[in-house]
Amino acid sequence: MSEAEESIRSPGCNSRAAELLARSAARFAELGIGTATLSNGARVLDFGVHSRGSVQAGVLLAKVCLAGMADVALETGTLGERRWPAVRVATDAPLMACLLNQYAGWKIDSDGFFAMGSGPMRLLARREPLFDQLGVAASSEEVAVGVLETATLPDAKVCAFIARACGVPTDRLTLCVARTASIAGGLQIAARSVETALHKLLELGFPVQRILSGWGTAPLPPVAADDLSAMGKTNDAILYGGEVVLFVDLPDDAWLRRHGAQIPSCASASFGKSFLDVFEAAGRDFYAMDPLLFSPAVVTINNLKTGTVCSWGVRRDDLVWQSFTR
Repeated sequence: MSEAEESIRSPGCNSRAAELLARSAARFAELGIGTATLSNGARVLDFGVHSRGSVQAGVLLAKVCLAGMADVALETGTLGERRWPAVRVATDAPLMACLLNQYAGWKIDSDGFFAMGSGPMRLLARREPLFDQLGVAASSEEVAVGVLETATLPDAKVCAFIARACGVPTDRLTLCVARTASIAGGLQIAARSVETALHKLLELGFPVQRILSGWGTAPLPPVAADDLSAMGKTNDAILYGGEVVLFVDLPDDAWLRRHGAQIPSCASASFGKSFLDVFEAAGRDFYAMDPLLFSPAVVTINNLKTGTVCSWGVRRDDLVWQSFTR
């Protein structure tokens, strides 16, 4: 890596996310977002646990995950011959926005409370080897903002644990919370198409610092009756309906020729099966599942240095629809 790549610095991501929330605070009730300030001053925003949430709450939640460094919007998509809403993401800072902010890499387990943590608070806590692997410089901010995927709202003790890990006072912590089986929770997961592609490329050894811009779309998952079913629908939306375009700067196309076919989800022997079926076959153990499965259905890469455009994968709208109506 170059010297610049060895020291990636956070551009005040937690402050950016806090500003996003502050600008939307007057609309929280309209968006179906519940608010609470706990006894130790921590702020908890309920996007979809006990509160109803909404589509626009989901858009806001996705933007917070991305620290405001990506555009997130709903657009008209298709599933076969059906019109169906799609979640679109576009960013000119894909490494910082997606891998270093949005990726749900912090497994929070404190006093019986469990959640998958994402958002800019991860840059402060640095509980994942990802940050050292990519040469991300340690950072500190006066506020911490995070997103939790869980069916339970955190209490004061859990918030104190997260605040300590982030190096901020508890009254400077804001947590946005949604369960998977909610409108906002499902939307923010569908907004991870670019992030999923970047993580797959990282696992394959691609120099992700050379990804300059990214665009992605995935069908909006319907809200399921329970979180397990919702997990299946949200994953299938990306695995079989996600499409991503990345703009990269490589000296040549050698890496793409060697490894390109491994990028999309169809590289996995599990491709064609619903996520829940694969999950059950693996004993409900994510780590026992084929890692090649975790990527969008179609990935297209434009190498700006050579002008080459390469595309791999195939959408399976029939499988998405089967999952959505399962």
